Amino acid sequence: MRFKRLDLNLLVVLDALLRERSVTRAARELNISQPAMSAALARLREYFNDDILVAHGKRMVPTAHAQNLAPMVARALGDIETLILTAAVFDPATSQRTFRICASDYVTVVLLQPLLAELEKIAPGVCIVITPPSPEALAKLERGEIDFLLTPEQFAAREHPRKQLFEEQHVVVGWKKNPLFRKPLTAERFFAQGQVIMALGHSQSFAEQVMGELNRRRRIDVVCASFLAVPWMLPNTQRLAVMHERLARLMVQQLPLAVAPLPFALPVMREIVQYHTARTGDGGIQWLLKGILRQAASLRK
Repeated sequence: MRFKRLDLNLLVVLDALLRERSVTRAARELNISQPAMSAALARLREYFNDDILVAHGKRMVPTAHAQNLAPMVARALGDIETLILTAAVFDPATSQRTFRICASDYVTVVLLQPLLAELEKIAPGVCIVITPPSPEALAKLERGEIDFLLTPEQFAAREHPRKQLFEEQHVVVGWKKNPLFRKPLTAERFFAQGQVIMALGHSQSFAEQVMGELNRRRRIDVVCASFLAVPWMLPNTQRLAVMHERLARLMVQQLPLAVAPLPFALPVMREIVQYHTARTGDGGIQWLLKGILRQAASLRK
């Protein structure tokens, strides 16, 4: 299909090339051969009268013109996808659609797991792909690469719809034989103790961000890359961790842990769900959103 002499299939190729900045990786993403991708790049260069990608050492970098094209191409493909999805009536019982959700392992366990058990019965053909939070999450939401972003409200995008899911408190967790739990925990004893935290290197969690604002010196003994790993680092040690209360209550059923209130004030965390404003009329998005909100409502009871 051509429009203004341009093969519209080349827009998909151009989008992949500009995101991957590699002929090999773009070919792999679109499941075509590298020679075919190189030929498509040559056609794009001819049509736009621009190199699109140029070699810089061992890397390929987009030209200035290609950088200008990138957001327009992504937006055009997103609009086309929305048109296609909106045009069809969504039937969960027969749909084979894949939904992509960006959520932490904490949210996955306390919110999504019960919902996924329900979807197995009412939407057996639907596939849910869950990806972890990253610095690219907001950009992926903007490009339509994820359907939903579940995150504390501080990390949400301003320009897209959001709905609050639930509020979460934080608690102190440690080994149940830790003598610190024999009497009320004070802030001084908490900050003097070795701690286990969750950090991904590229960003802080909500708790770590607000803890940093307390301007109290801490002894960080262990850094984990996931919320679920944190409680496993506590048994048989004197270390402490600040955890989401709902996750902590689940983990004390699996591990020899004790839970205590925080000995200092920490703001309530408000978890939200966000989707692209262009997907408002998408029947599938609205169906899954209702399911997420319904499950979130059960957590507030």
